[in-house]
Amino acid sequence: MDELVERLTTGDHPVEVGGPNATLEELRKRLGEMGFVFVKFTETRGGTDLGFEIDRDACDTSAANFDEGTGTVHIEGLLVLNYDPVRVVADINLATLKGTGRLRIDEKALALLTQE
Repeated sequence: MDELVERLTTGDHPVEVGGPNATLEELRKRLGEMGFVFVKFTETRGGTDLGFEIDRDACDTSAANFDEGTGTVHIEGLLVLNYDPVRVVADINLATLKGTGRLRIDEKALALLTQE
């Protein structure tokens, strides 16, 4: 297992909304119509900004109020990071666009390699 993946699969880590436009409105759009988000693990060398298609069945926005910028969202999705199949799991506070996240090894992500 890759060193970075191993570190991020151990415990919770600080994360924030990542990507080219890390705003509340962009997060709403990405969770809704786009179905693709960026989550940045901030305590790695330079930060690790991961983009992935969300697993809509595993995500939860029921505690979020995007209009007021309050509450939290639970985000999950699969990707392959440094040849390791992982599930990204993050809980983001809408007021700060920060939260906690972790990786879990998930063999379903291997299918991502064969789709390319």
